[in-house]
Amino acid sequence: MKRYFENLAMEQHRLSFLGSSADVHQWRGHSSRIALCRMKRGLILSGAEDKVMRLWSVERCKCLKEYFNFNKNTIVDYDFDENKIVGLTDSQICIWALKSGKGIFRSHEGIFTRGICMGYIDPEAVVGCDDGSARVFDMYSGRCTRIIRMHGAPVSCLALTEDQLVFGGSNFGTVTVADFSTGEQLASMKSSFSHTGMKSLCFSTRSHLLYGGSTSGYVHCWDLRTFRPLWETRVSPNVIYSIHHLACDSSTLAVGGLDGILRILNQNTGETLSRFILNPSTKLDGSTSTSSPFKMKINAKAISSDIEIHNIPRNQRPPITCLAVGLKKIVSAHNEKYLSLWRFH
Repeated sequence: MKRYFENLAMEQHRLSFLGSSADVHQWRGHSSRIALCRMKRGLILSGAEDKVMRLWSVERCKCLKEYFNFNKNTIVDYDFDENKIVGLTDSQICIWALKSGKGIFRSHEGIFTRGICMGYIDPEAVVGCDDGSARVFDMYSGRCTRIIRMHGAPVSCLALTEDQLVFGGSNFGTVTVADFSTGEQLASMKSSFSHTGMKSLCFSTRSHLLYGGSTSGYVHCWDLRTFRPLWETRVSPNVIYSIHHLACDSSTLAVGGLDGILRILNQNTGETLSRFILNPSTKLDGSTSTSSPFKMKINAKAISSDIEIHNIPRNQRPPITCLAVGLKKIVSAHNEKYLSLWRFH
């Protein structure tokens, strides 16, 4: 019965992305540009250049808690769960208690030169560095337990799995697969296109597929049972900054990048199922659209595949620098001071 209802929810989730419109709640989240956003369990976590992270309620778009980085370094990557937030600065790993907002751990500086990306599975965190290595840390002692040589170029993006695999993408377009419990390299996967670098990775636990977004607008899919590409498709003329999907969904993939168009792809084929842009001229009725200059509720609309991107005004497609998927909703950051929460019907 549980599986039945889960499948029903996933089908509704998939169908909502195929609709013709969505409601978009926008609100000012920080005093400076927002670089990152994450969404889990009805909560949104945002981080910006002002060196503060904020936790928001998905239902009310209201700030619940603030988390300050006391060493004044910019947070370059982070993730969170029901108990804690794990963040990465250029040279440190920091941990905050989710409920109290109190900082509970900071690693020693100077252990790595410059961290670019990170991921964690308790009790270990993995940091992708500019020297091409992935460094594995015990999050509670701060000790670096392993150094995995991934690439000859900086590790630009990471993805982890529960069965102790780490995937590291590079600016050369390669993805290295390693066992982060032993540090052993298992495979190296490449793009078929030489002039592309990896900007984001996303792993599907349901289908054992790995997805990558590249600097040349391609989305890639590798089958981890064979370590070979399943499909590669160019969905945009510009860089893909972020790709994500709901953990239990094996049908749809959300993609965002420099051209500002939110795309929904078929996970198994790479086919573009729908494309959405903002429609600022259609402000929706309701208290959220007029009660505060920091909040707005507007409409987003689906566009057909035959519409040329350069014919769409820039204010309808601000660059999507980061996105995260929830049930029938997507939150996105645009390198501006506001967040956008897309609610699909």
